[in-house]
Amino acid sequence: MLGSVRLSLALAGSAALTLAYTPIAISPVGAEETEPAKETGVMDLNLRDAVKLNYGFQGQLQGAGTPNEAGLGAFIPLNVGKNSVAFVDFLVNANFSDYGNYSSIINTTVAGTTLSTSTRLGYRWLNSDRSWMFGVNAGYDSRPMATGPADTGVSVSNSQTVFFQQVAAGLEAVSNGWNFNAYALVPIGTTNYMLNSRYRGGALDTYGLDVGYSITPDFRASIGYYYQDSDLNTADGSGVLGRLSYNLTNGLTLGANLSYDYAFNTVVSGDLKYRFGSNGNGAPSSKKQWKTPVIQALTETVKHRDVRVHDSTWTCMSSTCWRWITDPG
Repeated sequence: MLGSVRLSLALAGSAALTLAYTPIAISPVGAEETEPAKETGVMDLNLRDAVKLNYGFQGQLQGAGTPNEAGLGAFIPLNVGKNSVAFVDFLVNANFSDYGNYSSIINTTVAGTTLSTSTRLGYRWLNSDRSWMFGVNAGYDSRPMATGPADTGVSVSNSQTVFFQQVAAGLEAVSNGWNFNAYALVPIGTTNYMLNSRYRGGALDTYGLDVGYSITPDFRASIGYYYQDSDLNTADGSGVLGRLSYNLTNGLTLGANLSYDYAFNTVVSGDLKYRFGSNGNGAPSSKKQWKTPVIQALTETVKHRDVRVHDSTWTCMSSTCWRWITDPG
């Protein structure tokens, strides 16, 4: 079953990239997006002028298996060619406690403050007339997680701080109107732990495909499908994810997300990102051809970076289990 889902998503990602090479009859709403590449001057653009280091901060509210967090990030071009860029995209975030008594991982609340990291190595390139940007990326994410009481009213003891990690990969295709993003998040190492005397937590394998549309160059919407799976077998299944984002000013972007799946039910979250440098505040130029979604996508932060975690009730009556409950060390 899982193998067929992975294959389906891989084929969907490939289909998205194939579609990108096919002329699309639907045109973006924004007037400037309908202008030919020659008229916008994008063919004359030297990418070395447009693709530069950008850095800043980002933050988000807790989502389906993801924490409240805020931190710093940087997009670092390694090599900029005539129509391509190789890059490193790095984030470090402080992960905070869940708000109120509402668990972001289903039952157990996240508590305390820990530091998570995310690194992507990627390559992006433009097609011959610079009407599409394509990209591939891969990397590693880490997430220490401190835990507190349960939000179910059940009394728990021996709350633990645990460490999750994952490898990730993604495919991208972006035009001035449409964008596609296929991704895979795969936990490695120890993928599940006892969080306390009652619940066991596990990292989720997540495979997804987002399809987005630029309503205007600054206002974007997307809808996505994802499949999640874990060793605990209690959160397995499909979900949907919708997103709206708006670039308020040069470099400041606000986003709103709505997800639904059987395990987490309906979750609403928000996020913000502020970047200095290329295509952000303090960018070397505000030329029109640098403001197209295709050119901006060359230095966009890679999406889907968090290690997603869920928990479930753990039942064990063996003497080994009871020894752990009374003395987890």
